[in-house]
Amino acid sequence: MPIHVEVITQERKIFDEPAADMVIIPASEGEMGVLPNHAPVLTTLNFGDLVVRKGSAEEHFAVYGGVVDVRPDKVVILADMADVAADLDVKALEAARERARKLMAEGVPGQLNQEAIVTLRRAELALKIKNKLSSGGSIMRIITDENDH
Repeated sequence: MPIHVEVITQERKIFDEPAADMVIIPASEGEMGVLPNHAPVLTTLNFGDLVVRKGSAEEHFAVYGGVVDVRPDKVVILADMADVAADLDVKALEAARERARKLMAEGVPGQLNQEAIVTLRRAELALKIKNKLSSGGSIMRIITDENDH
């Protein structure tokens, strides 16, 4: 029996897979693996790499906080912000990281400094995930209905 997985941000649903095999969630208490028939859980998301597995394929997402509702047949990830890892732009991330580091080094006022810290954390996480994916292995893009046939 597969598990239905949805990843939703404040703007839109970015992923919907009705027949995943497993989800690896960066929960605030630590990484959590979810298989079909998992006990119901409601937990918060940490910044991290969310992975949805189906067969030998994986889809990765950089998630930046939120909540997760795990049910025996469905996992709904309500992310504060999330990026599809395959769509991440390394050059843009590196530029954002450098801008944030520069702002922090200049000693900007409180709110701008907090925003720079969050931007830096997001950029570093996204780059880490992108680098992990580009290092090879059996990781590949999934999951659309057209590819399942």
